[in-house]
Amino acid sequence: ALKEKKHLQKKRAEEAQKVAHPASPEQVESLLSLDRLELEVGYGLIPIVDEEQNGDLLDRIRSIRRQFAIELGIVIPPFRVRDNLQLKTGEYRILIKGNEVARGEMMVGYVMALSPGEVKRTIEGIPTREPVFQLPALWIQEKRKDEARFAGYTVVDISTIMATHLTEVIRLHADELLGRQDVQKLLDRLAQQYPKAVEELTPHLLPLGVIQKVLQNLLKERVSIRDLLTIVETMADYAPVTKDPDILTEYVRQKLARSIVKQYETPEGVLPLITLDQKMEDVLREKIQKGEHGTNLSLEPSLAQKILTGIQQVLERTGPMDYQPVILCSPILRRHLKRLLDRFFPQVAVLSHSELTPQVKIQSLGTVTLV
Repeated sequence: ALKEKKHLQKKRAEEAQKVAHPASPEQVESLLSLDRLELEVGYGLIPIVDEEQNGDLLDRIRSIRRQFAIELGIVIPPFRVRDNLQLKTGEYRILIKGNEVARGEMMVGYVMALSPGEVKRTIEGIPTREPVFQLPALWIQEKRKDEARFAGYTVVDISTIMATHLTEVIRLHADELLGRQDVQKLLDRLAQQYPKAVEELTPHLLPLGVIQKVLQNLLKERVSIRDLLTIVETMADYAPVTKDPDILTEYVRQKLARSIVKQYETPEGVLPLITLDQKMEDVLREKIQKGEHGTNLSLEPSLAQKILTGIQQVLERTGPMDYQPVILCSPILRRHLKRLLDRFFPQVAVLSHSELTPQVKIQSLGTVTLV
């Protein structure tokens, strides 16, 4: 293993030498390219990403790309996977456009045991935290995984942990990964079946950049853009009225209401809601100001703190649940309230009254008031 590591270090030095003394201008220009998605792994994790050593992570990454095509309607750019000898042996990091967005550290040769809440008996292991959701966990030797399962633990291997981490990072940053070229490819594909819908929308009614912004707004709140026909037709309907991508996004959301609401329903088909009282709605509506680049919510710090405290109190009163309640407000407030909450409660979804379908069953969990 040490011999192989020295070989890798030598190879890296040779590559660095080539970079330091490029032979031609073409080589210099090739250095300007930037991978949109990268996974760097420490030396000990190389067998997991090397298919010649029966590593299955690359196959899992291919599955992740298929999953997002179905789930969100986007094609995730290819991953660049490389080793980084500056990382610890079991460390990895995920980069988007050259910037690190997440990292984790694995114990090579071990598996992770997570408690689902209650176990038949506790087992000994090395305490750690699962890197995706920061849940308490234990590192245990692979030979003890059957023992851990029998005791009631959920046992996951390193490859599964890393694949889950990659999936959550992509889901969180999906909007950043959708470039103009990607949008054009989606429109070209749609035009093969529905040419008139695309012809009507762009470039006559909306430029590509506005369409991209609307799709990014949807992805940022984990709304699938797979039903691109509905999205394109809705933008074409309202583009003569407004070119504001934020307002167009709200119109599109109303058309996609059925699929948006469905992802927040409980297994029993109930939508758990937290509402705002009329006084709070009125106060927030008065604070919406029109600026040079559209409207925004202008709140004094003390008022913002009161609103956040009120929401936090209601969330705490709902107690521990297997599902996340959503906040309901008027359509004019929805996007502004969501932006306010993103900094403090990013996991909380905000829906407008216009996004509730007649068929939805509602369960009210409380009302937020100004404290």
